[in-house]
Amino acid sequence: MNKLALAVVLRRACCQIPQQTSVLLPRSYSFESDLSLGKIYPSSSLRLYTPAPPKPSADKFSGFIPLEKLQITYSRSSGPGGQNVNTVSTKVDVRFHLESADWLSEYVRKRLSELQKNRITKEGYLVIKSELTRSQQMNMADVLEKLRTFIRDAEKPQSVELSPETVEKLRRRHERAIRERLAIKRNRSQTKQDRRDPNL
Repeated sequence: MNKLALAVVLRRACCQIPQQTSVLLPRSYSFESDLSLGKIYPSSSLRLYTPAPPKPSADKFSGFIPLEKLQITYSRSSGPGGQNVNTVSTKVDVRFHLESADWLSEYVRKRLSELQKNRITKEGYLVIKSELTRSQQMNMADVLEKLRTFIRDAEKPQSVELSPETVEKLRRRHERAIRERLAIKRNRSQTKQDRRDPNL
């Protein structure tokens, strides 16, 4: 049977189906990925839910961050990534007003303003960004993990005063790191100069 005859047969078969009758394909004709939840967890009820927030504790941060108290915006990521970078807003920008964040204790808010002063805007918003991956969900998880780390660092007791010997040791270590970084830059610059054509 050629293609024209097959098209005529299919058209006649479709015309004989009543208008109100819906045709459902058997289960075997529908596509299901090998990585679908039904195949990975065959005995699961597949009911996805968001767990309730834990009870607040005055002693320690539980790790729960109320997303409704945050201002979350998405934008295009920079750097390489092909068409995905040009079409999908994967960069995540999370900010909240630090002074009015009632879900943090007064001590944590004060310590955050001291430790993260470079991330706080003139209006008093703490800003955290991430474009680590090309996935919006992964970048959101990275931002929340950064925020949890900042809060846990702010909860730690303040360190004692350093001795003059320790301060001098840290200063020398910092200067050595600067010298090494500049040496690497000089070597890299020399490598690029050696690649150039001397006739140009």
